[in-house]
Amino acid sequence: MKESVHRVRLNRDESELKRDLARYCRLAIEQGANDALFVPAREVPIDYRVALKCRIPKCFGYGTCANCPPYSLTPDETRKMASLYRYAVALKIDVLPGVIVRDRETIKERVEAYKKVFDMVNLIESESFYDGYYLSVGFAAGSCKSTFCYNVECTVLKGEKCRLALRVRPSMEAVGIDCYRLATERGWEILPIGSGAEADCVSHGTLMGIVFID
Repeated sequence: MKESVHRVRLNRDESELKRDLARYCRLAIEQGANDALFVPAREVPIDYRVALKCRIPKCFGYGTCANCPPYSLTPDETRKMASLYRYAVALKIDVLPGVIVRDRETIKERVEAYKKVFDMVNLIESESFYDGYYLSVGFAAGSCKSTFCYNVECTVLKGEKCRLALRVRPSMEAVGIDCYRLATERGWEILPIGSGAEADCVSHGTLMGIVFID
């Protein structure tokens, strides 16, 4: 439960906002992120081709839940959304190669890694909301369907309430955010790990999340 709630103040001073952003980065690291940083929202790369990769070749999650394409924000909508914010907190976790590659033996560990990103994104979004940044919005990693509801149908697509509405979010890639470019531009080492990758061919896997704050 949140211990303190702060009043909403519009047009916060830039120095105060940056102090809060730095605090959210520290919070992410305390929660297990390998690194976190804040960037001007206008510098978050958004590219139609990222969402296109959900369709060609078609991802196993495509069309299976309300947070994946074609139901998630389009890249154009994401670009418009990002233009309304001043900053974004980006975070990453590095995982062992054997966890991130498509291996049935490590499904449990892989799911837990994705859940960790969702939880950190939710925590920062919640923390900033109660600090008065009431329009904060976050995006996680991977499909919420395969992470939380792999064995049930998406209730939202059935016209019902989401089972985990306060916990699940669209992934960065689903809405067109170019995680690879963002990571590389900020000095994070990220590897393109596809479905055919073998664990002994990569040094590590990387999962990312982001929260827009103003």
